[in-house]
Amino acid sequence: MSLESRPPLAASVTDDERVALHKEALKRSFLDNLFYVQGKFPALATQTDYYLALAYTIRDRSLQRWISTAAAYTTRGSRTVAYLSAEFLMGPHLGNNLLNLGITDTVREAMAELGLDLDTLLAEEAEPGLGNGGLGRLAACFIDSLATLQVPAMGYGIRYEFGIFQQEIVDGWQVEKTDKWLRYGNPWEVVRPEWAVAVKFGGHTEHYTDEAGQHRVRWVPARVVNGVPYDTPILGYRSNTANTLRLWRAEAPESFDFEVFNRGDYYGAVNQKMSSENLTKVLYPNDEQQKGKELRLEQQYFFVSCSLQDMLRILTVQQIPPERFHEKFAVQLNDTHPSIAVAELMRLLIDELGMVWEPAWEITRNTFGYTNHTLLPEALERWPLELFGRLLPRHLEIIYEINRRFLDEVRMRFLGDEARVARLSLIDEHGERHVRMANLACVGSHAINGVAALHSQLLTTDVLQDFHELWPEKFSNKTNGVTPRRWLVLANPALAKLVSAQLGEGWVRDLGLLRGLEPLAEDAGFSADWRAIKLANKTTLAALIRERTGLTVNPAAMFDVQVKRIHEYKRQHLNILHVIGLYLRLKTDPHFAPAPRVFVFGGKAAPGYAMAKLIIRLITAVAEVVNRDPAVRDLLKVVFIPNFSVTNGQHIYPAADLSEQISTAGKEASGTGNMKFQMNGALTIGTLDGANIEIREEVGAENFFLFGLSAAEVAARKAAGYRPADCYAADENLRAVIDLIAEGFFAHGDPTLFQPLLDNLLQYDPYLVLADYAAYADCQQAVNEAWCDTARWTRMSILNTARSGKFSSDRSIREYCREIWRAEPVPVRLLTQNAVRGGFLQ
Repeated sequence: MSLESRPPLAASVTDDERVALHKEALKRSFLDNLFYVQGKFPALATQTDYYLALAYTIRDRSLQRWISTAAAYTTRGSRTVAYLSAEFLMGPHLGNNLLNLGITDTVREAMAELGLDLDTLLAEEAEPGLGNGGLGRLAACFIDSLATLQVPAMGYGIRYEFGIFQQEIVDGWQVEKTDKWLRYGNPWEVVRPEWAVAVKFGGHTEHYTDEAGQHRVRWVPARVVNGVPYDTPILGYRSNTANTLRLWRAEAPESFDFEVFNRGDYYGAVNQKMSSENLTKVLYPNDEQQKGKELRLEQQYFFVSCSLQDMLRILTVQQIPPERFHEKFAVQLNDTHPSIAVAELMRLLIDELGMVWEPAWEITRNTFGYTNHTLLPEALERWPLELFGRLLPRHLEIIYEINRRFLDEVRMRFLGDEARVARLSLIDEHGERHVRMANLACVGSHAINGVAALHSQLLTTDVLQDFHELWPEKFSNKTNGVTPRRWLVLANPALAKLVSAQLGEGWVRDLGLLRGLEPLAEDAGFSADWRAIKLANKTTLAALIRERTGLTVNPAAMFDVQVKRIHEYKRQHLNILHVIGLYLRLKTDPHFAPAPRVFVFGGKAAPGYAMAKLIIRLITAVAEVVNRDPAVRDLLKVVFIPNFSVTNGQHIYPAADLSEQISTAGKEASGTGNMKFQMNGALTIGTLDGANIEIREEVGAENFFLFGLSAAEVAARKAAGYRPADCYAADENLRAVIDLIAEGFFAHGDPTLFQPLLDNLLQYDPYLVLADYAAYADCQQAVNEAWCDTARWTRMSILNTARSGKFSSDRSIREYCREIWRAEPVPVRLLTQNAVRGGFLQ
């Protein structure tokens, strides 16, 4: 029945019907929400209205689980994981919630009976771009797994009004457009103004002695901003658990100053409101300028202070004394961005709650765990002392005191080693003085972990070596993982259905069960089905490529894919240099006949990162030439898919044949895109970097295309005095590629366009692109040979998926719970509305 021909709305549904999951109840709720929430009837409703009506329908079902979960946690006073992250790249909610509730097919039928297409409605959802890439997506996978494993948890972050920019490619260059994800509102969130907290900035401190003779400090701020929580329920897969993602929005304590307004200063009357709300306006402002640095530090402190104050409120509600803070909460710092939490918790315990230093420090160190996500020294945040002291004067005093006590301990352990003392200090005294946030996180946490075996090893021998020698017991490895719910079941439903037909559905919760696919790698019928699904996924992606770029690609060709943030260490330029090498050989060698291949690139460059933007321009320039050359048209295509995101990733990962994981060994902490590709049956070409090493160990060396220098060889090459120009001189093929770019062939004859990139490679090459070029090209030839053997490639593809179980975020979370957080699952019993009304929660 179409919407236009439906009968009049029925009377209000009963309590049970309001949250029922059967088709008729869903239809009634949908129509109610269209009428009563959206205020529309079919003749006026848009597709966005229909999407919102459906979203509210599903949110009702989520809220029952959410309230039931909160009741269970409150009643039991459960130990809770608080995951602090400046980024949460959640992706669209509707499809994921339908999957977790187990009603995707039911809702599809319900919408069809109302004359609507579910896929069209799913496409209406604006993706909340509240992260730059892997860090935010990892946080999203982790809170998905925490809910699925029924572990009490809260995700804490920032509700950016404008998320990561929308990327457009104009004349081959990246252009950043504003992300307006809140244009039509956000149906999944619930605002909680009654739980708003005040956050201070600037001003000065006053020291005094209290009635008990204790030295105390009062912070007198220059300004105060309110943090208002916006909550989103995060459903577990086929469970009653719904944990909370709590994101903070900045508001002025007073929206309007009547006194200023009455004096005629109309702009000044609202200036404080505008200034306060700017704090959470934009994800990660460009911090090249001083104002950008200042705003970024303000953002980090703002959400950390809001979150810790919220935890203290929860303690009060559950009647738990603050002395047991570390028993109630296990707080995980997702990289260095939230590490100011160490000083803030000390401030709250000492200044606000009146504790003395020693017990407050014991609580603090037992509360925090610190996850390091980088081996790049420039990514370990440091703040100029002047800026830090001006914005957070009380915290600088606390950090000085932490540092004084800590360095006394270091001097006792390492007598006379003042160089070590200087390296470990929370204050960098070289040149302009800085606060070292990674050092603060290490000192103030009881656990420190890396995110892949190699990364964790390199932390202990390089970046955090001094801390490891001081506290080896703090360090462990927790290899990253990704949720199979979004990245396999939701993104690749046909493959998930094929797997479930063979193994049942238990693998969705226990990805290790995919090992049961191994015997089927030799089964001709299963292999044919596997190939058919991959071809269908590639056909879907080919249609998306044509829609977004105008380029037609052949789904039967190999899809060779590199999609990730654009950065020199990720070496997208190594990939495109190889493409140019293939193009040259096709033009000059009439006997060269490789298998047809489509090179797919995607990813965003930071707005201020000129070299990354130039790499994008080189990729698009090569694409312009190659794609219009009739001599190579059937064998070689290059495409840059703009605006890579979670949504686009759900189309790309299932369609990939080859996954490019080619970062310089020792630079990628882990990577999670490599896991998503593997899970969906792509083969990996990669270096011994990050989680590539563990992927290769799991799938077997024969099912992984390995090339390039190891981390130790990279270090040795640099120590010996690496001269990239020698690689250029010694390799005829590489020289031809570089020379073709240098003469302006890909720039309409302009030899200057890519000169900065070439100069960097030939004079410095900090990520050893030229050193690895020949090995990469040889390995790509091995890829071509394997692809031409269809049965072999299919077998390798099946085995990659079958052996991806280790890389589920469920496994990662179980390890964190067991070894760092000491958190246990809490089963949830669904409450009815009548139970709530009857005072059950009291």
